[in-house]
Amino acid sequence: MLLLVGVILLQMDSRLSGLPYYNGFYYDHVMNDKGNGHEEIHFNGIKLVVETPGDPVFTYRGANVTLSCEYHYDPQLDQPRKIRIKWSKLREDSTKDQDVLVAVGLKHRSFGDFSGRTHLQQDSPGDVSLVIHDLRLQDRGKYRCEVIDGLEDESGIVDLELQGVVFPYQPHHGRYMLNFHEAKKTCEEQDAVIASFEQLFKSWEEGLDWCNAGWLADGTVQYPITLSREPCGGRGMAPGIRSYGERHKNLHHYDVFCFSSYLKGMVYYLSQPQGFTLEEAKQACQDDKAEIAKVGQLYAAWHFHKLDRCDAGWLADGSVRYPIVFPRPKCGPPEPGVRNFGFPKHGGFGAYCYKMN
Repeated sequence: MLLLVGVILLQMDSRLSGLPYYNGFYYDHVMNDKGNGHEEIHFNGIKLVVETPGDPVFTYRGANVTLSCEYHYDPQLDQPRKIRIKWSKLREDSTKDQDVLVAVGLKHRSFGDFSGRTHLQQDSPGDVSLVIHDLRLQDRGKYRCEVIDGLEDESGIVDLELQGVVFPYQPHHGRYMLNFHEAKKTCEEQDAVIASFEQLFKSWEEGLDWCNAGWLADGTVQYPITLSREPCGGRGMAPGIRSYGERHKNLHHYDVFCFSSYLKGMVYYLSQPQGFTLEEAKQACQDDKAEIAKVGQLYAAWHFHKLDRCDAGWLADGSVRYPIVFPRPKCGPPEPGVRNFGFPKHGGFGAYCYKMN
């Protein structure tokens, strides 16, 4: 009641106090964003406080995850207020946020790809944490938890990161042939998504070295160098991520860096004495109640399941590759990795198949 009286008095004559006026509420202080996931807003001496974790949440594809978010009033209110909760996902291209879930009381509604996969935890008063089931590659990113009280709202950000592997990709028709939109689609066709800068940087820290420039999710073009050399910025330039900056998404063409995560299934090798053509390899996998593996699936099997095979095999895109966890003679370079034979025009190779568990 005191809150309503204060609002009415200000609406009658805001000139009496000379204090700030905004949407019918008197603010004792402006919003205080301490940069650590703790934000608060003051109205009529009462603070609405929203708290989210300051550190990223790390998990993997297929898992269930809880994005923590809690709110409270300071001082505590005698009577509960009817509030509205909204979760949204921030887009890397700065367009409108993607709606994830809205809730009032026990009622909630989820949207788009999140339909049927999200709900609020609500384990205690003020707990409005978001639970996401069966995480997908596209779920990685920043999420906004927004608490709306009447005309006022306060929010916090939760950063969700997936554990996985980044790999450079070049299509069969050659180097630097993809604009940004084609690059995104190409990664999706390989059971992957276009990588973020953060994912590329982490992979560089783990030893990824690649001299061809590729698109990233923010529309920039970059490439990771661990061993400085002439064709890759010069010997005198320190190791790091080389950047071409933001490029035109339609007019400019490069390769792409893709990201894949944990597999719900297995990748395995099939062979016959004379080898397969590409079409024979696809059929052999189908006959085994599987499908020919995609590049992202082979990388995920190599990274998470430690698939190690010194036998070249067809993949769905027409390339021939093989995964090496433990380098040894006659199996390529002295470093672990997925070896690439390119896109052969003739047969004579095995097949890597993928089967769901």
